[in-house]
Amino acid sequence: MLTVPVYNPAGEKVGEESIDPADFGGGVNKQLLHDVVLMHLANRRVGTVNTRGRADVAGSGKKLFRQKGTGNARAGAKRTNKRKGGGVAFARRNRDYSYAIPKRAVRAAIRMALLSKFQDGQALVIDGLNLSEPKTKVVAQALRAIRRPDLTEDEATVAVGETKAQALSRTLDHRSILIGLPAHDPTFYRSARNIEGVQVAHVADFNTYDILKQRYLLLTREALAVLKQRVKEKVGRRPAPGATPAEGQAESATTATSTDADVEAVAAPADPEG
Repeated sequence: MLTVPVYNPAGEKVGEESIDPADFGGGVNKQLLHDVVLMHLANRRVGTVNTRGRADVAGSGKKLFRQKGTGNARAGAKRTNKRKGGGVAFARRNRDYSYAIPKRAVRAAIRMALLSKFQDGQALVIDGLNLSEPKTKVVAQALRAIRRPDLTEDEATVAVGETKAQALSRTLDHRSILIGLPAHDPTFYRSARNIEGVQVAHVADFNTYDILKQRYLLLTREALAVLKQRVKEKVGRRPAPGATPAEGQAESATTATSTDADVEAVAAPADPEG
């Protein structure tokens, strides 16, 4: 079992939450994480570039002058890429870079990304940070008070006469942080959106890229409970056309063993000796 520290907004440690690695896949497959992150980056590409090629540039295709007798080097059309104002060679066109990876592999990668944060000591829980109205100062003060969870004992030791900047270097202030909420909360979002390096998201909207992009994962206590419940959910098959929901659930139940094995096969860490 892994433990995650729980802090209050004043930066005081008030407890711990236990995490079962088995619920998050039991291990980390770096190749799968790499593949899913590349998919997210490719899907974010706009791909609207459009460069004019030789066929798109205005101008005649007539030969500029005769082949011989002028003393000049031979020349063809003026739209060639060798001439000023001509078309671009191998011009780039609009392109859709997006592609998909199986849903079970994507879900397995999300669990692995979360597990990596828990294992590396880069995740923590905050309790009692409730906002009735947008207040950036409240969120900023909480981040300034909470110490970084991945500090060693020597790094966490407060030196005599250290400056304020040195003290803040041990906190989450101005760090790369992903804050997870149990539900969409516009008030919290408006409170944190102007803080540098902070990203706020509903735990249901987590993806592998956002989790790994931010250095620290900060969850509310309620968000951690929702996250634990979500990682235990199974992805069943869609019911066949014309089938009732009960029949679809029965089919998912009969294939649960095989689908679980598929996820474990995808999620299993690579054997270095194999």
